[in-house]
Amino acid sequence: MQIVSASVLPLVLKAAVELGVLDIIEKSGAGTLTTDDHDNHVHMVYALAPVATYFLPNREGGSLAPLLELIQHKTMLNMWHHLKDAVLEGGLPFEKAFGMNAVEYVGKDAKFCEIFKGSTRDFNPLFMQRILEIYKGFDGLKFLVDVGGGDGSLLNLIISKYPAIIKAINYDLAPVIETFPPYPGIEHVVGGYIHAHSRSRSHFHEVDAPQLG
Repeated sequence: MQIVSASVLPLVLKAAVELGVLDIIEKSGAGTLTTDDHDNHVHMVYALAPVATYFLPNREGGSLAPLLELIQHKTMLNMWHHLKDAVLEGGLPFEKAFGMNAVEYVGKDAKFCEIFKGSTRDFNPLFMQRILEIYKGFDGLKFLVDVGGGDGSLLNLIISKYPAIIKAINYDLAPVIETFPPYPGIEHVVGGYIHAHSRSRSHFHEVDAPQLG
């Protein structure tokens, strides 16, 4: 039954986030929000489990709420209904569903574009802060390129810790970066994988929302 109903949990969680349920419980304080069913002698106490705090919107240090909104968006769910067609006929599920690739779609649907951008902006700090704590490979670099860097927020976190990096370029496709304001010290450049590699010896790759297929 868990497999059969696996899609229900994330959709219920999405609704709870949108309704502000997690915010209400968090602001009330652990154990202070209660309900009573006197007929059945039931006393309910509400509190957030540690994992639930990652789904609080505007959480300091990053949030999974925008990524949840993206992955459970009707556009994304519709894509998976075309997985069988993609396997049998070739191609990508997203293109089967909408007749265009994901980058083109993001450029045409302004609302979905905002959801996509928000998901990367809030998700990136969750893992990048830890990477910067343990990974020392950026030390001594002067020039760094982020290939597929989205809004440039990851690159901004890196150069904030490594100010010796005097040149930072954020490469991505036009529909992805054309509406993002650049961070100080970071140049947004429209381009692809090959172009980025031809200009840099120091680069890293970012993979955003692989479900966009």
